[in-house]
Amino acid sequence: MPGSFGGNRAPGAAGWLAWAGRESTGWVRWMWRQLTSMRVALLLLLLLSLGAIPGSLIPQTSIDELKVQDFKAAHTTLAPIYEKFQLFDVYSSVWFSAIYILLFVSLIGCIVPRTWQFVGQLRGRPPGAPKRLDRLPAYTTWRTEAEPAQVHEAALGLLKGRRFRADLTSGKGGAAASVAAEKGYLREAGNLFFHISLIVLLVAFAVGALFKSEGGKLVVQGDGFSNTLTQYDNFKSGNLFNTDDLAPFSFKLDSFESTFERKGPEKGTARTYRANVTYSEGIDGSEKKKAIEVNKPLEVDGSKVYLIGQGYAPTVTVRDGKGKVVSRQSTPLLPIDSNGTATGAIKVLDGYRDKNGKKEQLGFNAFFVPTFAGSGQGNMFSQFPALDYPVLALSAYHGSLGVDSGLPQNVYQLDTSKMTKFKDAKGELLKQRMVPGETMKLPNGAGSITFEKDIKRWATFQISQQPGSMWALVGAVCAIVGLAGSLFIQRRRVWVRAVRGADGVTVVEMAGLGRSESAKLPEELGDLAAHLHEKAPSAVEPDSVSDSRSASEGAEN
Repeated sequence: MPGSFGGNRAPGAAGWLAWAGRESTGWVRWMWRQLTSMRVALLLLLLLSLGAIPGSLIPQTSIDELKVQDFKAAHTTLAPIYEKFQLFDVYSSVWFSAIYILLFVSLIGCIVPRTWQFVGQLRGRPPGAPKRLDRLPAYTTWRTEAEPAQVHEAALGLLKGRRFRADLTSGKGGAAASVAAEKGYLREAGNLFFHISLIVLLVAFAVGALFKSEGGKLVVQGDGFSNTLTQYDNFKSGNLFNTDDLAPFSFKLDSFESTFERKGPEKGTARTYRANVTYSEGIDGSEKKKAIEVNKPLEVDGSKVYLIGQGYAPTVTVRDGKGKVVSRQSTPLLPIDSNGTATGAIKVLDGYRDKNGKKEQLGFNAFFVPTFAGSGQGNMFSQFPALDYPVLALSAYHGSLGVDSGLPQNVYQLDTSKMTKFKDAKGELLKQRMVPGETMKLPNGAGSITFEKDIKRWATFQISQQPGSMWALVGAVCAIVGLAGSLFIQRRRVWVRAVRGADGVTVVEMAGLGRSESAKLPEELGDLAAHLHEKAPSAVEPDSVSDSRSASEGAEN
């Protein structure tokens, strides 16, 4: 901008600084106007929705770290690219947070000025009537013997009775007085309400993401859980969550009830799942009973305990060669189909000592069916999920389970790399199918394992604490209400002008204008005109006009 300093003189340092300041201020104002415009807010909302798509399609570290590791191992080319763009941590990534914050600022920038503008409109008076009412889309007129003041007074009362904000405006500059009315201010209120609700939603989601905690726990019937970090099987939380914020409570799984459809095409379909627990709040809280069902969680001090899974835990007793009980445990097995077929591993740390006095650990691959229906492709299968005919199949190993290495193990799998098979009389892997009460003998004086009749149930629970969930629900409901108001409430204006004509008869004009397109505006104006016409009826036409009309009608006939 060389000419902005005037003449051909080069500006001094102060002039350059002043120019740079003006330019910077102008650019900041322009960027702020763009950021707080409605089109940019909608664009940011669209970008936020698109940004959430990778979080649904790509495994997320905050949800399941094992799946992320498996994905990286299977996609060695894509994984580094995804890591560079933080696609494994979408919701905590820099780019997603930037869109989130910009949308938040944009909505606030949209709402604040429009709120003040709306308050000013509420405090103001409806605008006066335009000079030519007959140019408006909805218009009607008639002549009446009533005085203009009487017409205005009747129109004012009629419009106020219909909940219009009405006012009698005096004409300026020789213009005639008129009644101005406006209705539908709640349309803008609904629009503002919708945007404020979006801000509440954004804040609620942010609070929920930063301060949430969520963990899972598998509990066998008769065992319990205390809400401390060490009790969880898996646990994840927001960046600002403190483990001291865990609600102090505990519960015990007393029993698990389930019923299934036994007839018809829906045979085997679950009808009820119910975990009966005894829980207590705090350290010395009194014990209470509660039945936890699907979508009916236990709520304790801001935390919710959801029932998310269930299965069977067969009870087995392991004895050494002398008949002494070395282990009695109910082992949860992992379901693999809808009929309750389950697999897992039974691990006995204190097994037996061999002939040389060396300590041996025992391991059993377990396969369980609640209702035995024969074998298919070499394996057992179940034909119904209830305990009608339970069968447990075991294959036995001895050696080192590998639990002393300090490395985490899958509790449902048996690591046989450092174990030796127990062999039967044919020299093959020792296997046996057992019904409750039967025992499998282990060779070489290693002892035995008995399948007890006490088959317990287990249930998995999700314990979550999400402080912003209620505010998110309130914000979503309010957003729907506000959006409905902004879409269905029509803002419109009505004017009534009564002027005495040259012949002494009052001419009444009524017109309406919609701030948004509405097919009902002419109908509403016609209804208002009909009621006003009852109070200011049409004047009788002069005889000369009537005679001329009669003569013209006779000539036509």
